[in-house]
Amino acid sequence: MRPPAYWYNPPGRPGLRARLLAPLGLLHARSTARRLATGHDWRAPVPVICIGNLNFCGTGTMPAVLAVVAHLHRMGHEPAILSWGKTGLLRGPVQVAPRHHTSADVGDGPLLAADFAPTWSARDWVEGARAILSADRKGGAPFDCIVMDDGFQNPSLAKDISIVVVDAVRGFGNSRCLPAGPLREPVKRGLTRADLLLSIGPKSAQDRFSELWGEHINLPHLQGELHPLQTGMEWPGSRLLAFSGIGDPGRFFAILRGLGAELVRCESFEDQQPYSQALLARLEREATNLGAQLVTTEKDAVRLPQDFRRKVLTLPVRLHVSDLSPLEYALTRAGLGPG
Repeated sequence: MRPPAYWYNPPGRPGLRARLLAPLGLLHARSTARRLATGHDWRAPVPVICIGNLNFCGTGTMPAVLAVVAHLHRMGHEPAILSWGKTGLLRGPVQVAPRHHTSADVGDGPLLAADFAPTWSARDWVEGARAILSADRKGGAPFDCIVMDDGFQNPSLAKDISIVVVDAVRGFGNSRCLPAGPLREPVKRGLTRADLLLSIGPKSAQDRFSELWGEHINLPHLQGELHPLQTGMEWPGSRLLAFSGIGDPGRFFAILRGLGAELVRCESFEDQQPYSQALLARLEREATNLGAQLVTTEKDAVRLPQDFRRKVLTLPVRLHVSDLSPLEYALTRAGLGPG
């Protein structure tokens, strides 16, 4: 869904709609608290790292998952990724096979993640973790840790490290819980349960985020920014029709503009929206009429039909974290020091 604009009003001025919906937000917060109070159902025999959020959408958990997995690889570990795959048809647990599965089967996040580490999609977190630990790696080293994409508000699988990810530009919105605001649970309560906070955005946004939310941050705070990978593409001056259906398409458009591209048109779609043949045909016609090249994100690209992907440029980005020492300390405490 596309979040309503009032979700991101200033906390001190949430707007009339947010105030009217505040009682429902309190009910949502209480429901989440009751669910979390039940405690976890199962603890895995290997460390579990949860990359979650307090916001309903648009925080950038997947770049954070890939960054943590890459760091674990550099440290000599063998991580597996576990995703809920909420938009996929397969309930799982199923190991994601990019050559066999589509985004309709397992969701776009798991399909993208499978290019970086063995990935499982499962509607039940515990069943997914057990499937990972029982997987036959055909002579390879067994997985020594599990990285969860989301699941911070689900207590069924015990977490050894919980990292809350937030978009530094949007922050925690108007600080209200669903449906009055974007939060799954109150900021103070959620951060109390977390081990690390990771805010993603440029320095100017990071400064504003710290100024606005600093009094709530009583845990190690990592700051990261999405950097485009060098692909050999000459972006400056390129005429582009950019389209995206992620949590915050504006972040993608801003990166393209920062590279010097000329965005003759920007199309924002619902998060994880399927791309129909009719919609793609319209985009192709408009790009032709405008003399522009189609471009999208890696996460959007996995939802495109194979025969259409060759018509679209993809801008890959990776998360760069300025100081990883708090993460390394947390990993070492969880038994995941340098291998």
